[in-house]
Amino acid sequence: MKHFVSITDFSPKELGELLELAADIKAQPEAYRAAAGQKVLLMIFEKPSLRTRVSFETGMAHMGGHAIYYNTATSPLGAGKETVHDTIKTVSRYVDLVMARLFDHAHLVEMAEHSSVPVINGLTNYSHPCQIVADLLTMRERFGALAGRTLCYQGDSNNNVTHSLMLGGVMSGMNIRIGCPADAAFAPDPEVLVRARKIGAETGASCEVFHDAREAADGSDVVYTDSWMSYHIPKEEQASRHAILQPYQVNDAVMDAAGGDAVFMNCLPANRGFEQTASVIDGPQSVVFDQAENRMHGQNAVMVTLLRAVGEKR
Repeated sequence: MKHFVSITDFSPKELGELLELAADIKAQPEAYRAAAGQKVLLMIFEKPSLRTRVSFETGMAHMGGHAIYYNTATSPLGAGKETVHDTIKTVSRYVDLVMARLFDHAHLVEMAEHSSVPVINGLTNYSHPCQIVADLLTMRERFGALAGRTLCYQGDSNNNVTHSLMLGGVMSGMNIRIGCPADAAFAPDPEVLVRARKIGAETGASCEVFHDAREAADGSDVVYTDSWMSYHIPKEEQASRHAILQPYQVNDAVMDAAGGDAVFMNCLPANRGFEQTASVIDGPQSVVFDQAENRMHGQNAVMVTLLRAVGEKR
């Protein structure tokens, strides 16, 4: 059974084909009106979401399928009365796809291990592959071929988006430059860094870490940032995190270092005056709402690809 737990569940070639499919679904939605006909997607939410729920649910409706929203906070799974194993073994008897947005990545891996239908990672504390498909699609629309382009990520880099961006970027032949504090708590996972560099050695891409925001952004085609206050971070840590991460705020000076043709990206939600200034996110170089729209098109491509794989096996 083919799943989408990590961006590396697809090869670089398959990732390129996925982006081609996403672009075609976006350009010719009428050709995919029955792509998920009579198929059912179960959406399991342990973490709250705006874009993930609305984009998956709307995407299934556009392709002739149906989506079920399942909130673990009001379920036997969330109450600890049902195990992950028993839950996924049961629901995969009913539905055609499962998308899960969870805290613990290990629980998603367990779901994929025991599911009889494809499982899609809607986000975990370790990775966010659907977001990166949307991001790569957005960059592809702006720049065409991605190989040889440079993406700079600024800020807290020990998170799911950074990890998946590093891997998806080098898989696409992009050079990745991370701007973050030297403190290990804010740096990318060392294992992910090693893996990204190994993939990059095969695709001709690099992955570097810098501790100066302007140096990291210098000459980049994309400057990307994410919230300094992820869902799991207590509010009382906001002041201390702001002090540590302030030097990595994406402001006009950082965008100037990247250049006038660079674009700004943030997977949202965004806090103006924190990880980026209002002048950047609301300025002419920002493509954040193109990113948000492309969540649906990219995820539709993921679902179509996985459903086709199931059909081929049968």
